[in-house]
Amino acid sequence: MHVSHETIYRSLFVQTRGVLKKELMAHLRTARQMRQAKGGTAKNGLGQLVDMVSIRERPAEAEDRAVPGHWEGDLLSGANNTHMVTLAERHSRFAMLIKVPSKDTATVVGALSKHVRKLPQELRRSLTWDRGKEMANHKSFTVATNVQVYFCDPRSPWQRGSNENTNGLLRQYFPKGTDLSGYCQAYLNRIALRLNQRPRKTLGFETPADRLRVVLH
Repeated sequence: MHVSHETIYRSLFVQTRGVLKKELMAHLRTARQMRQAKGGTAKNGLGQLVDMVSIRERPAEAEDRAVPGHWEGDLLSGANNTHMVTLAERHSRFAMLIKVPSKDTATVVGALSKHVRKLPQELRRSLTWDRGKEMANHKSFTVATNVQVYFCDPRSPWQRGSNENTNGLLRQYFPKGTDLSGYCQAYLNRIALRLNQRPRKTLGFETPADRLRVVLH
């Protein structure tokens, strides 16, 4: 017999009426008391985009990370309804941050399109996103950049694992609850540079900047 991780979690939370005891909390990396199991209720506004192309149709070269130019993206949220776009390139884990004044789809897609058009052609192959409504205008993005957008399955953030990891690293500089409106694009660029010059174990302790440099030269 095999016991799944969900069964173990459920037994821990049921024993304490859904809240972990204080002595157990000390061993948690995130120190969160409450937990929602995988497959729970989705956030409002997800799953309503038109003409989405599934991640299952993404080219195999993106899946195995062999070819650069395949990106994962997300909207990182802060206090007072503030946001920034975060991008991670799958081959090199190279990160880019984009300031956006709001999360409406016209604003997000416009800023993202402008940023991506500055990339060399060999770094413009695909973009993987979750099902947030900020990408409702994804077809306009594809027309502007010639980059196809692929959407994750519902409640499947691990399908954008590189981007999720990048967002986790960014919380060192932008803790949850931080108002992001006060940061200019130049500052976001400096933070992205710090991430891109940080050696990564998954890259054999190369930096994302070094890995991408090899591709471009």
